Amino acid sequence: MPDDLPPDLDRLTTLRVWHAMCLDRIDRRIAYIQKRQAEEERGHRNRPRPPDWVVELSRATSEPLQVHDGECGIKGKRHRAVSRDEARRLLTADAVPACPFCQPDTQLRIIGDLAARRDPGRASNDRATSPVILPSGRLVMTA
Repeated sequence: MPDDLPPDLDRLTTLRVWHAMCLDRIDRRIAYIQKRQAEEERGHRNRPRPPDWVVELSRATSEPLQVHDGECGIKGKRHRAVSRDEARRLLTADAVPACPFCQPDTQLRIIGDLAARRDPGRASNDRATSPVILPSGRLVMTA
């Protein structure tokens, strides 16, 4: 029977010590990876919820550029959390554009052609008023 182990005791003892050291290194690596995975899971569980609404801010003037859903992936680096009421006010009264991807105006149930109201040159002439839902839930017609 072929045997790939050395025949003498000294070399066998050396191999046993070497394999014990390798097993110790493997056990330490397993413990490290398990600890890191547990920390990542704990971090995911304890992560704060993203805000419901954010407003993207201009780098130069800090003026509002767009309103986004809090989980929107294209909201930019400079943004701040806003309440539902403030997001509705920004979209309606302040005419801040809504993000075309996450569509916060649709989620906030703001109806009407706000884009045409922001850019009067693109508005149709036959439309005298547009409907807007107020934060109270009341439907009003605006010019």
